[in-house]
Amino acid sequence: MADQKVANREFEITYPVIIIGAGACGHCAALAVRDAGVEALILERDKTPLGTTAMSTGLIPAAGTPEQTARNIDDSPARFAADIMKKTKGATNETIARHLAEESGETISWLRDHHGVELDLIDGFLYPGHTAMRMYGMPNRSGRELMGALTNAVSDAGADLLTEACVSDLIVSEDGRVCGVAIDRPNGEREEIGCEALILACCGFAGEPALVEKYIPEMTAATFHGHPGNKGDAILWGETIGAELADMTSYQGHGGLAAGHGVPILWPLIMEGGFQINTEGMRFSDESCGYSEQAVKVIAQPGTVAWSVFDERLHKLMMSFDDYIDAQNAGAIISADTIEALAEKMKVPAAQLAETFDNVRACVAGDKTDSFGRDFTGKPPLEKPYYAAKVTGALFHTQGGLVVDEDARVLKKNGEPFANLFAGGGAARGISGTGADGYMAGNGLLTATTFGKLAGRAAAKLAQRV
Repeated sequence: MADQKVANREFEITYPVIIIGAGACGHCAALAVRDAGVEALILERDKTPLGTTAMSTGLIPAAGTPEQTARNIDDSPARFAADIMKKTKGATNETIARHLAEESGETISWLRDHHGVELDLIDGFLYPGHTAMRMYGMPNRSGRELMGALTNAVSDAGADLLTEACVSDLIVSEDGRVCGVAIDRPNGEREEIGCEALILACCGFAGEPALVEKYIPEMTAATFHGHPGNKGDAILWGETIGAELADMTSYQGHGGLAAGHGVPILWPLIMEGGFQINTEGMRFSDESCGYSEQAVKVIAQPGTVAWSVFDERLHKLMMSFDDYIDAQNAGAIISADTIEALAEKMKVPAAQLAETFDNVRACVAGDKTDSFGRDFTGKPPLEKPYYAAKVTGALFHTQGGLVVDEDARVLKKNGEPFANLFAGGGAARGISGTGADGYMAGNGLLTATTFGKLAGRAAAKLAQRV
């Protein structure tokens, strides 16, 4: 809800900038505000600031960086923006896509060089949609690791963080300016805090079944693998005060969530030569198009499950990811020395699995064209010992939300910005187009970190002028 209050509303406590949500977006916003010497308060509903970021691999794409140049990687913001537009089939805002691409390199250097977040360039493989190696991550490729570094940075910067503070209402003046927030505390008390600027850095709506059914009904049967705080609060507040919404049908799915274990089997495994089969031992799609759109295809298979199939080479590659190690420790990974033995463990028809292997090998050799259109050439064929993981389709987070401009200012339905309201991360419209197939790896954290940075800088300037 958003309470309408009088213009001269007074508060016992007022902060120049309040930030709702202590994920990557909220933390980056706070760092940017503190860089300007302005006080900031982050409000977080949970006991510990983790959010959606902690459930990710913590990877952020950036283009035209010194590290890419040093490794002879041909990339630029223009190329990155072109990749985004191609993946979304032109169905996202090109101005915003280009702006985020142009800001991406500075976001990485700012976090690393000014705030001690140990991000480095990953140059071992490409993710779907990216035409250059531009992904940055923490040493263990972990979102929790990223959140730990961001939390330390925010503490060092002197921003205030109040946990177990669930924002229930925005307090808005009669002229449409956000002048404060109401929060509910664990003891049942309601508190009100004033602000000069407000940044919505909270989650999307993937954890709210009613909103999922309304906007993305094809994912109602999917496993939700995200932060439970994804209830769409920012979107509901925005609707109440007349904000513009866009791309509400857009989301990040994942076609490789380890069934029964809740750990993602990440897509480098597929992009470097692995493939997926259903319980009948047959492939059913071009897996390389992207893990997001693959979720619906997996859900459509018998039992809503599939198997990701790979080998020792890819197993070793994946051991650099904490998520994969967690999946292995949980017993989600099986292996065998022969296709027949692997089929027995998977409980799929051995003859059909062997035929699928033969078809893929022929595609790898260039002797056959894949019926689903995938290009297997350029990658080694799978060799024994063979590995597999049973997976299902999952909904990770939504990509639609409040429309923002290049400074992350929330826009009204008439296209004008609100006077002092900003948004980023899951609260804001992303750059993934209108469905699942426009999502590129890192889109979520790109918009979280960069919109957070931009919102913090703009909010700090606004607060300094008041």
